[in-house]
Amino acid sequence: MAEGETTLPLVSVIVVNYRGAADTVTCLRALAEELDYPRLELICVDNASGGDDVARIRAAVPSAKIVESPVNSGFAGGCNLGAREAQGTVLAFLNNDARPEKNWVRAAVDELRAQPTVAAVASKVLDWEGTGTDFVDGGLTWFGMGYKRHAGTPLAEVPAGEHEIAKDVLFGTGSAMFVRSSVFAELGGFDERFFMFYEDVDLGWRLNLRGWRVRYVPESVAFHRHHATMSEVDAPETGRETFLLERNALAALYKNLSDETLAKVLPAALALAVRRATARGEIDATQLDLERGVTAVETDPVAVPRTALAGMLAIDQFVELMPSLAESRAIEQSARVRTDADLIPLLRKALEPAYPLPRYLAAHEILVEAFGIDGVFGRRRRVLVITGDAISERMAGPAIRAWNIASVLSAEHDVRLVTVNPLATPPPAPFPVSAARKRDLTEPIDWAEIVIVQGHVLEMAPTLKAAQSHKIVVCDLYDPMHLELLEQGKSAPDDRRAADLAGVTKVLDAQLDRGDFFLCASERQRLLWLGHLAALGRLTPRLYDADPTTQSLLAVVPFGLPAQPPVRTGPGLRATLDGVAETDHVILWAGGIYSWFDPLTLVHAIDRLRHHRGDVRLVFLGMRHPNPEVAEMDIGVRTVRLADRLGLTGKHVFFNEQWVPYEERQNWLLDSDCGVTTHFEHVETTFAFRTRVLDYLWSGLPIVTTDGDAFADLVRQERLGVVVPAEDPEALADALDRALYDTEFAAGCRERIADVATRFTWPKALEPLVEFCRDPRPAADRLPGAADLVTTEPLRGKELVLRDVALVKEYLADGGPKELARRVAGRVRKVARRGRPHG
Repeated sequence: MAEGETTLPLVSVIVVNYRGAADTVTCLRALAEELDYPRLELICVDNASGGDDVARIRAAVPSAKIVESPVNSGFAGGCNLGAREAQGTVLAFLNNDARPEKNWVRAAVDELRAQPTVAAVASKVLDWEGTGTDFVDGGLTWFGMGYKRHAGTPLAEVPAGEHEIAKDVLFGTGSAMFVRSSVFAELGGFDERFFMFYEDVDLGWRLNLRGWRVRYVPESVAFHRHHATMSEVDAPETGRETFLLERNALAALYKNLSDETLAKVLPAALALAVRRATARGEIDATQLDLERGVTAVETDPVAVPRTALAGMLAIDQFVELMPSLAESRAIEQSARVRTDADLIPLLRKALEPAYPLPRYLAAHEILVEAFGIDGVFGRRRRVLVITGDAISERMAGPAIRAWNIASVLSAEHDVRLVTVNPLATPPPAPFPVSAARKRDLTEPIDWAEIVIVQGHVLEMAPTLKAAQSHKIVVCDLYDPMHLELLEQGKSAPDDRRAADLAGVTKVLDAQLDRGDFFLCASERQRLLWLGHLAALGRLTPRLYDADPTTQSLLAVVPFGLPAQPPVRTGPGLRATLDGVAETDHVILWAGGIYSWFDPLTLVHAIDRLRHHRGDVRLVFLGMRHPNPEVAEMDIGVRTVRLADRLGLTGKHVFFNEQWVPYEERQNWLLDSDCGVTTHFEHVETTFAFRTRVLDYLWSGLPIVTTDGDAFADLVRQERLGVVVPAEDPEALADALDRALYDTEFAAGCRERIADVATRFTWPKALEPLVEFCRDPRPAADRLPGAADLVTTEPLRGKELVLRDVALVKEYLADGGPKELARRVAGRVRKVARRGRPHG
């Protein structure tokens, strides 16, 4: 084996034979002798051909493993039987009347290794001479019939962009395709009820619904004598092929369409199948209509062409299959993560009638209009946003963020916003808003296709948290709760504090382990959460190979601000607070007071500043958090006491006891001259994102902030105000003086703020989430059936002996005979445990 070949996966090529030994031998010989790929397993499944087929194939290609089926189980059953015997991590299916080009396998394997989210590779299939098109793209009609686009067209007449460029497709043709064996097993392989025809369409459809991709790779080429095998055992006039095509189209439709889509499409598809049959057989559909007049009684049988009868019988047998199909449907619908609308681009031309028969085309037009088929695949996605924060006219950061996520996404999707907080008295919204207890979450979660969670919410939804859940979960990690708790819990007993921190960290671990997509607030936070994901084992080679940047897993979505500038709607702080005049210079603290902030240094700075700036006023926007579950923190009490002691309260420092309603905050911002935020120097600061500070950008207020967090970096880089050291009242007083009284400096800040603010509007900030929700898929390491393509070969023979000798030398060098004896005893115990019967 050449150097590097062990890094290639073993590919098991499965060829099904039914009374076509000559073609099968040609195919297997090409596989054995002409492919540029070193790790192949050739499997030939004989579908009870009878005669000497097996003997001829075995004699001609002794390297192929022959699997004999006791019955003819069709192409689907034969392929599944071969797959069960296969050892490879990649399965390749090739029709026995096809032959591969030299690079057929290697090109497909390269794609599977480079794209961990691709489950199957569809080969480029040409006719036997290589001049005509067999498969370069797949399409699906609304009534369930898969078809090969451009099939039968000379390759020279097909636009290059249609066959020379790799692309995602709904399905690959079973005549030449590759599938990850682990995923094939996860989906149960081909549906054997199809026998043959459309089993490949059904498989590709199911793969796409579960979040996998099927990729057309034009470098993987095969040549196919279309229906060469069928022509040996059947003829078009028998109607057998038509029967299978008609029945299987309905079966695929029934299994894979959503409830909403199927309710409209299935009745129309059944009616169209009848019209297709009568049109195909040129049957006079009015011959029994009394309206044509009463003639002599006729009871003779009416001749029905077999091709017409096939359509009628197909519907009959579809009905016969429905009980078992219903079981499969339940599995597929519970496992799907993508909507019918998501797959519309892969259907190519869903309204394609497919048959050029005049009476049929007339019926197609009638049914499409009568059932509204042209709009049936456009159902909006269902997105559920769950927050633990109070939703009311007075909202804090988490609720504001959840509210705006719901608002922006509602432009494209059906969105519900649910809070698990007892306080839910929301203002009017263009989307449903409700409160729910833990037991009430089952219904909205079942309804949703994407669930966006914050804080502790995942802990309240065990079915969503479970690894086997098929829901797409987005975790909003903008609030590093464990780092906040380091500061917030300082007053608690040591053991309680350690237990609380362990509990919060466990909550975050669960989110990071379960999520398909994560949001954070800054590049600093992104590094924090990437480290956490790596420590939990989420940054697997499979996920990394799918996206080395990890942007598709973890995106920066900062807190946002309204797209429209603030407009006064009522009285602000100057009209509300006694002691604040129209001419005073007002500094606004725009959020709450929490343990990780440092309002004490700010009060000391005001005490310094007031001696030469008698009109300076500091206003704290809200002292009492709107969420009743958030306890009042000691830092707020200490701040009020300090202001009282320095004689500042009600004169230069003002505390608004009630939280200003969210829709009224602009009135207070417009009455201010400067925005401030101060904090201590600690790890929480390093990764924090001060959400309400964005209101300063929104209202154009020059910003004074303590150094150390992401906003300080922004203020410094964009020159939006002044950055000061932590716990330095003198530097802070000087910075406030400059922001308030240096009119030229303040004007420059406002001009630059106006430009920067456009980057932080909610629609702009949420762009990564909007893009994800347009094409949501499970994270690459959470795709069902994902497994390693290349595994280490077990040691055998001489290599095994050399390994054991090296271990003996190592153990003797480390600890002498005692260490060797200990290791040997351990090995013996392991072997004994493996051989012990279970019971």
